[in-house]
Amino acid sequence: MGESDWLARSSARKWTAASAVLGSSFAGWLLSAQPPSADNIPGPTPPSFERNVQPVLSQVCSNCHNAQLRSGNLDITNYLKPSSISSNLDGWTKILARLKTGQMPPPGVPGPSPDAMASLIRFVQGGLDHFAPASEAGRVIAHRLNRSEYANTVRDLLGVDFPATEEFPPDDTGYGFDNIGDVLTVSPTLMQEYLAAAERIAARAVGGDPLPPPGFVNRQDLVRHIGPSVIEMKYAAEYDADYLIKVNLNGYRSGAAKPVTLRISVDGKPVKTVDVDVRMSEVNRQGGNTQRHVEEERIFLTANEHTLRAEFLNDDFVKDLGERALTNPHSNIFPESFEVGGPYSPSSAHPLQKKVLICDPASGAECVERILATFAHRAYRRPVTHAEVTDLLAIYNKASESGCTPKQSLQFAIADALVKPQFLFRIERDPAPGVTAPISDLELASRLSYFLWSSTPDDELLRLAEAGQLHQPAAIDAQVQRMLADPRASALAENFGGQWLQTRSLDAIQPDPKKFPEWTATLRDEMRTETRLFFEAVMRGNGPIADFIDGHYTFLNENLANYYGIRGVVGTEFRRVELVGFDANRRSGVFTQASVLTVSSYPTRTSVVLRGKYLLETVLNDPPPPPPPDVPAFDEKAIGVARSLRQQMEVHRADPACASCHAKMDVLGFGLENYDAIGRWRITDGRFPIDATGAFPNGKTFSGPAQMKAILRDNLPEFIRCLAEKMLTYALGRGVENYDRAAVDQLVSETTAGDNRFQSLILGVVHSLPFQQRNTPPSDSAPAQ
Repeated sequence: MGESDWLARSSARKWTAASAVLGSSFAGWLLSAQPPSADNIPGPTPPSFERNVQPVLSQVCSNCHNAQLRSGNLDITNYLKPSSISSNLDGWTKILARLKTGQMPPPGVPGPSPDAMASLIRFVQGGLDHFAPASEAGRVIAHRLNRSEYANTVRDLLGVDFPATEEFPPDDTGYGFDNIGDVLTVSPTLMQEYLAAAERIAARAVGGDPLPPPGFVNRQDLVRHIGPSVIEMKYAAEYDADYLIKVNLNGYRSGAAKPVTLRISVDGKPVKTVDVDVRMSEVNRQGGNTQRHVEEERIFLTANEHTLRAEFLNDDFVKDLGERALTNPHSNIFPESFEVGGPYSPSSAHPLQKKVLICDPASGAECVERILATFAHRAYRRPVTHAEVTDLLAIYNKASESGCTPKQSLQFAIADALVKPQFLFRIERDPAPGVTAPISDLELASRLSYFLWSSTPDDELLRLAEAGQLHQPAAIDAQVQRMLADPRASALAENFGGQWLQTRSLDAIQPDPKKFPEWTATLRDEMRTETRLFFEAVMRGNGPIADFIDGHYTFLNENLANYYGIRGVVGTEFRRVELVGFDANRRSGVFTQASVLTVSSYPTRTSVVLRGKYLLETVLNDPPPPPPPDVPAFDEKAIGVARSLRQQMEVHRADPACASCHAKMDVLGFGLENYDAIGRWRITDGRFPIDATGAFPNGKTFSGPAQMKAILRDNLPEFIRCLAEKMLTYALGRGVENYDRAAVDQLVSETTAGDNRFQSLILGVVHSLPFQQRNTPPSDSAPAQ
């Protein structure tokens, strides 16, 4: 029996009388909480607000949390009345969380006895349970596609890689994510950019415009030599077309030397592998000239920047190369440079046009209508009306009458569809005011695909939705499993994981080049890749959520492994690396990966405040309030010279107004002080040894990051709650409200029942009331969209 039930039964007659007179659920709960008459109910006196809550607030909490100090941005004055529990559920929920975890009262402040604290917690919890708002589905407004969703949708719909993150302005963020419907507005400037982008995308998808005359590019200055056996070059193709890639080789094979194997690849995918057996010609032998040879391959390239790579694969040959070969180019053969010719008309069917040109538009009106109806069906993510297809046909006919070819006319019609609200927005219909109802299967398909893929539903999802089968639990579970196994699920790691862990902001990080000359764009990208691959491994492998805290594996290539001091990793490719011994203590979980440590630092130094705040927000779901405006600045020049960072922070925390927040932030930050501002392990801060010890407000102590992570893992339920709220926010595209509390509680419960596995949380979100239903507030009389 819950505390509120017990209280209600213990004073049933007073509860009934007061409720009849006052007509208030608050009155019923409040009077039930009063001490009953000893004549009526024998036994121990039940707790009450006046006896068990108010004295602690007045005698303990108000010393710091008053109108003058407002420690932690909290004035307890507004909580001294029993009615505050019903009128300030959010505030009391936060207070109760700190009391439960032992954060309050802080160390050194005398508090109530353990029994008194337990009674206070039970009483307040009973009130919160009693007054908790009923669970609601909530309502998401019309949701504009953000930049990532736009680019992915265009890719999956038309096969066109459009760089929306470069072409469009950054999206606003809310609740930590850039897919929140409330902030995704449309400005006149953005609409103009949508118009220009639609024309370019349609032209690439249909290919109706003629190509310019081909030419050759040979840019030695763009070639990057990666040792004697590998070269790379970035090439920006301007058109979707065929291009001739030539690799110029210098040198020769002499004597009994075996041929070498050359591999040419584009964007990491091999396009040609060939044995090269170049011998010195008689003319060159007599003249002492270098032998030259060319290997070439014609391939289709999209209008984007591409990475061309030429490398020799023979292990014994590559090992023989070194200073000897470099100083004597006649003793062996080397890739020297690239030449690229084009653009040429594709030698086979245009690979991109297959998405749109399901028949030849030159064959007549029937084919054109079929193309536009099929395209609009997928672009609008639902069956299209006759009027919508007629509208697109009118655009086609107008262009055709102006002298455009069938393909060019089709481009105009497709560009028009790409600026329609039906494409740019995810629009859901409202039920009647005051009604909660399931969203349609088609709306559910879009919610699911933009949650897991940041992209449009594919044909299978649309087929199930149009058949009315997607709401069936078994069907949607099967789709979630299928979609998580699909490469497109990398978007969940990139967009949800990258924003939750804040690693998407690495591009904006510029460490001081004088203090950190090791920092390069390549190192930055490798850091981000490690964390993304780690997230994907937990997601796709249905790993334990606790792995984010201390999973004993990661993903490294040779460069990043050397940066960490981890041996045995060779080559540029990333692979899973099991962590043991010191490596496990130092690098287990995402919070000791260099990407996270860098985004939670200043450009010149570490910050225990930033790192502590990061962990409070990301792990414990307990973000601190903003700092007061008059915080004194640090003496940056003294850190590591006159005193350690820890010593400066201890002076700062001596101020009682600062202590309440810093007591919980700094302890987490100091646990990560063994890592510098770009994530390297260290044992000193300047001339001072690192002190990575600390004590949590609940009394648990640690020494170093490994022990700190063990304590965080002990607090796994709070971490899961934090992750559940953030994932629900991302999946819905709106903030989590008070009425979502029951849904979050259920998510935590279902995830725990699912052995705390990551996919259990995803399935819980997909089956949740807020994800599958929608309601319109009774006061909202706006017409359905």
